[in-house]
Amino acid sequence: MGRSMGGAKGGLEFGVGVVVLAGLAALLAFALLGSGRKAATGYEISARFPHIDGLEIGSPVKLAGVQVGQVTSERIDPKSFQAVVRFSVANDIHLPEDSAAIITSDSLLGGKYLALNPGGSETMIKPGGQIDLTQGSISLEQLLSKFIFSVTDAMSSKKGGDAPVGGAPGNAPLSAPGNGPASVPGAQPAPAAGPTP
Repeated sequence: MGRSMGGAKGGLEFGVGVVVLAGLAALLAFALLGSGRKAATGYEISARFPHIDGLEIGSPVKLAGVQVGQVTSERIDPKSFQAVVRFSVANDIHLPEDSAAIITSDSLLGGKYLALNPGGSETMIKPGGQIDLTQGSISLEQLLSKFIFSVTDAMSSKKGGDAPVGGAPGNAPLSAPGNGPASVPGAQPAPAAGPTP
């Protein structure tokens, strides 16, 4: 009797474990495949950047903080060694030809996105066209390293200005203040010279 109850309990625990694992697998598949990114709609244009650190295919394209498209492809131009980014823009958004594309981030540790800054030209960018005014992404690691090096340089130059002049630290000078005779530890002072006969 006890064995049959133990076997039923073990079978129930096994079934619950299988259901939990199946649910976790479904959530993982949803996160990887259906990450909430919409299919690219609208027309495509491109822009060239010196570097696009953190910008990925599917990253949002925003105008005035509102998503109007997404990044569709990234590649390297073998001649200029620049990153060529193609992205979609909604059909009802018409960008002037002097617009700018800037890679920025949502927050200090947030993901990167492509921000569009429209210009004032009356000529619009046609589908398949290119934005010429661009600004690449700013690397947080580079900013931190520059800050650390500048602080280190400032501290080392300040310490260098406080160093004693005239020998390494810890070496006492051989002459006493006032340009008197040299004093050597343990030496007896010379007797005073008396009047000569």
